[in-house]
Amino acid sequence: MSVTLMHQVFAAVDAGDAAGFAGFFAPDGHLVFGNDEPLIGRDAIAGGLTSFLSTIGSLRHAVVREWDIEDTCIVELKVTYHRLDGSSVTIPVVSIVRTGQRGLIEDYRVYYDLAPLYAD
Repeated sequence: MSVTLMHQVFAAVDAGDAAGFAGFFAPDGHLVFGNDEPLIGRDAIAGGLTSFLSTIGSLRHAVVREWDIEDTCIVELKVTYHRLDGSSVTIPVVSIVRTGQRGLIEDYRVYYDLAPLYAD
């Protein structure tokens, strides 16, 4: 898997480009946030990201460490979320991403605790 691909993926999310983000996935790719139900397929993935982005002002990914193992990339991140009220919070995140033979993402799992983002 290409580390460059992950940087492009994070750049699309940070830009709020849900369609561009979904374009990195195989047509039947899976995206799972925490313990939520999987989003399957590009339309569901773009819709899920659009829905999430509507609850925040913006976000920014900062890569801490990356491990590239064959077709899988594990990325430790610090993600800063800017709330709609203008405040911000930074949360540790781990993403595990597996690509297929076409170089597209087949499985993307995001592990984090979003409670601080929505806390008063």
